[in-house]
Amino acid sequence: MSFSLHGIGVSGGYAIGRAQLYSHERLEAPHYVLRQEDLESEVARFAEAVETVRAELLSLQTHIPDGAPPELSVFIEVHALILSDSMLSEVPKRLIRSERCNAEWALAQQTEALIAQFESIDDDYLRERRHDVRQVADKVLKALMGHPGQTPLKTADEGDSILVAHDLSPGDMVLFKRHTFAGFITDLGGTTSHTAILARSLSLPSVMALHNARAMIREGDWLIVDGVAGVVIVDPDAAVLDEYKLRRNQWLLEQKKLRRLKSSPSITLDAVEVGLMANIDLPSDVTQALGENAAGIGLFRSEFLFLNRDDLPGEEEQFEAYRSVAGEMGGRPVVIRTLDVGADKSVRWMEDDSINPALGLRAIRLCLAEPQIFITQIRAIYRASHYGKVRILLPMLASLTELDQALALIGAARGSLKVAGLPYDESVPIGGMIEIPAAALAAEWFARKLDFLSLGTNDLIQYTLAIDRTDDAVAHLYDPLNPGVLGLIDHTLKVGRKLNKPVSVCGEMAGDARLTRLLLGMGLTQFSMHPAHVLSVKQQVMRSNTAHLAPLVRKLLKAGRPERILELLEKINA
Repeated sequence: MSFSLHGIGVSGGYAIGRAQLYSHERLEAPHYVLRQEDLESEVARFAEAVETVRAELLSLQTHIPDGAPPELSVFIEVHALILSDSMLSEVPKRLIRSERCNAEWALAQQTEALIAQFESIDDDYLRERRHDVRQVADKVLKALMGHPGQTPLKTADEGDSILVAHDLSPGDMVLFKRHTFAGFITDLGGTTSHTAILARSLSLPSVMALHNARAMIREGDWLIVDGVAGVVIVDPDAAVLDEYKLRRNQWLLEQKKLRRLKSSPSITLDAVEVGLMANIDLPSDVTQALGENAAGIGLFRSEFLFLNRDDLPGEEEQFEAYRSVAGEMGGRPVVIRTLDVGADKSVRWMEDDSINPALGLRAIRLCLAEPQIFITQIRAIYRASHYGKVRILLPMLASLTELDQALALIGAARGSLKVAGLPYDESVPIGGMIEIPAAALAAEWFARKLDFLSLGTNDLIQYTLAIDRTDDAVAHLYDPLNPGVLGLIDHTLKVGRKLNKPVSVCGEMAGDARLTRLLLGMGLTQFSMHPAHVLSVKQQVMRSNTAHLAPLVRKLLKAGRPERILELLEKINA
């Protein structure tokens, strides 16, 4: 019987194949009380399990196939760091001794405590790391219970294979290079999970957050994975199968054509030059950005240098990271966003008991509350500016008072470098992120004091609509085409043109080719996105005439009703 499942399309495209079930064999932790004389041997048993998993991760790291995306190595390293963290590797030992419980139970209790902490985090990316904690803990639990490693995959008898799993870890993603898969689907995960990021970098059609797919789909079922609509069709009838075969073939042909655009200039039909830049998390991501011929780095999320550690990265460590990116980009601009964490427990050097992390001490607010952290980072960024075209981006600005305080600290950092005789570029542009509605409405005041603005549409949409897009109960209400959201974006772009200040978009909207012409018609000429999306957006740019788009976009901005907005968007993309 044919039926469909709906989730989140995290990597576009279409895949058709037979289901290949993948199981982690999730185990339940037993609970029993130990005798006092058995506690130390139980602690030793736990330590041995941790070392077994550590060896497994090391083996994965040393056997990454050639051509695997650079993110894969980084994500396996993240799992190794989580495993080494005392919260997971040492606290269960204390629980064994204090509670006189078995190692499995101690690990399970500590894991749930850590998961609860991650679920309270406001930041999308950091909140998704709870899945990484769970995956690492499950590996240790299996080692304790005599089930180390992972269930091996079988070879499909016919056609392409679609991997069906409850969840996938970065280590599991090695399988995509050892076996041929057309796509994958999972019960868990979201748009910012490690698995989703890897799926996009591999250009594999995938749908996540399906909830019960692993339980409802049987081995060998025919599946259609629609990564565009976020739909999985199980045992489709002949007519539906034929339709999707046509869509898949057209999509595959389109992917081949896109590679030809790599060296083409990003210019519209009416000769408007459009800058297509890449978002990166770590210095190693530069390789993919250059591989897609990105015009620069539009967003370097520097907070990744601060995560999964007990201490703060020093000035030298930060300087080397920023310098390497600036140098590798060879004169192309590199926009470094200052530290954007806070109001959560994942940053272990910071204690915060904020009742509402989304509205708490984070981003620029944290930097102003901890000026020495901010000044150290600014010094490192300015020192790196001697080796490339560096820009500074201040996140989550809400008031001019915050901006004035930040600029004063930046001035102090520059002054200290001058006194020390260290070389730096005195003309480094300073920009601000527009991701709070108040900042968008007051964009003109910010623009007068800054060199450029960057629209962080992910947070702007969430704050404007009061919607957490990772919450399944309301995720369907997360809408970049909401008239209020579009109005704030349009207003910010108008301010940029009026004051001759560059404005870019660095959120998910920038990498959505369906919205490229809309943004071009609004006057946007600087996009920053995941490197995997650069060529698809470039294709839309090269097919567009901004002079023809502008009148249609004006109508769309005045439409108001969702159905009318979608109707006009179709005309814009026709």
